[in-house]
Amino acid sequence: MTLVSEFLDQELKKYLDVCDQGLDLPILKSFLFQLLTGVAYCHHSRILHRDLKPPNLLINREGQLKLADFGLARAFGIPVRSYTHEVVTLWYRAPDILMASRKYSTPVDIWSVGCIFAEMCNGRPLFSGTSEADQLDKIFRMLGTVKPYPGIEELPEYSPDVLPQYPPPRNGIGSLVPTLDASGVDLLNRMLQYDPAKRITAQKALEHPFFYDLIGSGSNLR
Repeated sequence: MTLVSEFLDQELKKYLDVCDQGLDLPILKSFLFQLLTGVAYCHHSRILHRDLKPPNLLINREGQLKLADFGLARAFGIPVRSYTHEVVTLWYRAPDILMASRKYSTPVDIWSVGCIFAEMCNGRPLFSGTSEADQLDKIFRMLGTVKPYPGIEELPEYSPDVLPQYPPPRNGIGSLVPTLDASGVDLLNRMLQYDPAKRITAQKALEHPFFYDLIGSGSNLR
């Protein structure tokens, strides 16, 4: 089988490589809005991407961004099926997946979007672990150790007596993305919630005040 798709000039990863100080805010908002639009469409169609990361986001010279590489994508339904936890490239993997959750849904993609959002702000990955344990440790170091939430006790790799204990950032998550305004920090915080049930949905994220100026300008990106 041969798949033929439209040509896009480059991937977001290479674009970020030459923007080591992060993206200008208008470009960042445009890319994030398009990313969320694609994710919202997938989720509305009951598809989990499960491998969102900058190399899998393609862009062209007109500033259009599109999702690519659906090799790990799966259909989902109700009730939620049991899936493998060996999904999502390590740096963009949600903590519940790192703790071996097998029953997950759309929030797994939203965590990845949050990591990409922060990377577009800073010009570098937010959590760059070298193993699953190291990745979880880096997340806890930066966001504070996870507190119990409904269902966390069922995760095979969750053990409160073993987890390293770190306090949350003194000035909140905004200290991790110093170039973001309060609205952007709020959106990122809603994406990077430990409890999957509390993560914002892609559709709700598109309606967040962070994008009000983009929508109000008559953008046709949606």
